[in-house]
Amino acid sequence: MNKSGFFLLLGVFVSSFVSAQFSQQYRDSINRLSYEDHKLMMEKLGISELRPGPSGNPEAPNAAISDEAKVQPYFLPNPLVFNNGTKVITREQWEKRRAEIFELFDREIYGRLPESIPGVKWEIVSENDTMDGDFPVKIKQLKGVVDNSSYPEIDVEIDLTLGIPPESGEAVPVIMEFGFNWPAGFGRIQNDDELTWKQQLLQKGWGYAVLVPVSVQADNGAGLRQGIIGLVNKGKPRNVDDWGALRAWAWGASRAIDYFETDKEVDETRVGIEGLSRYGKAALVAMAYEPRIAIGFIGSSGAGGAKILHRVFGEQVENLASSAEYHWFAGNSIKYAGPLTQEDLPVDAHHLVALCAPRPVFISSGSAAVEGQWVDAKGMFLGGAMAGPVYELLGKRSMRTMLFPPQETLVDGDVAFRQHEGGHTNKPNWPWFIEFAERYFEK
Repeated sequence: MNKSGFFLLLGVFVSSFVSAQFSQQYRDSINRLSYEDHKLMMEKLGISELRPGPSGNPEAPNAAISDEAKVQPYFLPNPLVFNNGTKVITREQWEKRRAEIFELFDREIYGRLPESIPGVKWEIVSENDTMDGDFPVKIKQLKGVVDNSSYPEIDVEIDLTLGIPPESGEAVPVIMEFGFNWPAGFGRIQNDDELTWKQQLLQKGWGYAVLVPVSVQADNGAGLRQGIIGLVNKGKPRNVDDWGALRAWAWGASRAIDYFETDKEVDETRVGIEGLSRYGKAALVAMAYEPRIAIGFIGSSGAGGAKILHRVFGEQVENLASSAEYHWFAGNSIKYAGPLTQEDLPVDAHHLVALCAPRPVFISSGSAAVEGQWVDAKGMFLGGAMAGPVYELLGKRSMRTMLFPPQETLVDGDVAFRQHEGGHTNKPNWPWFIEFAERYFEK
């Protein structure tokens, strides 16, 4: 090796080392600030100690329950029973009960939206016609600038990409994903003859959108004094019932729909939401709170999403209350890992799915053998199944079964469930979701 080659390799090594050191320092800083904010919230709640959550490692001494035989009986609050014990038997009564459920979620789980949130001005950053594989697509890159005149120290710009089949001749349905705007082909591991989710939608003549949640609100406790939450609070800590990241991301989705209503190429009455994992939680929360979302594709959302929390299996309320995850929720949710337990929860996932009714919801999960038991596929199935009475009351079709189905079996209704053969991904269920959505989107 000549001298120049040696110094080139040395430079690459030093650069990588410095980058790794900086990344570690950054992560340490985020963890420290998150821990400090989490501790402050515990002090506001008067809590000195929390129960630790189980481990997602099945080999750990404190591994989460993954054996159905170890699941203890549990009692679930009924969505069709008022707080005072009166039963809901009419659609008119359901509207009043629905308001009660929203109040419980606002106060105890996901947090309240502030009374006044700054407006958003949408700008088209770029627009170009291109190809995605064999499919022509018009891509608009948009930026939603949040008015920060009340607190100029914090800027919030929402990152949204919209892809539409060009020259469709009419407004088209759009499925919006909570995700990231990766470069074309980035991380592609599927076979060349398999269509991406975007290509499958374009093939149908539908459009897609990608909303970047972290452009709305950071995905950590350290960022709670930044983003849209920090902007509204003027950089101060949250109150115990203030909104968390999930509701902030859902708010971002609502602002995207505001834009869609102004774009003549988008049929704003046929907008769906999709997300995976924590973004699956966000997608379900967004659909529950935003009536303009017509359909949901909820992937491996687990605890805090479609999974029944009263059921002690996989991830638990103690995990959600930790300094790594509490920022998704209102501070009040932490107390269910302190003086209270999951048995004290006044609402659960089936209430959240019920708030989406009568609109269709497709709940997706991966194989337990590949994805693992942490997200609790059966618990997510039950979250959809137990919302069934509300769907039936509103004249829609529930799953009409409480029996957990074999893998790769579609349990069909206006609430649907399918456990695919893959891991922590929505990819294998995209064709099934699109076929499900056709019933509601095809004119």
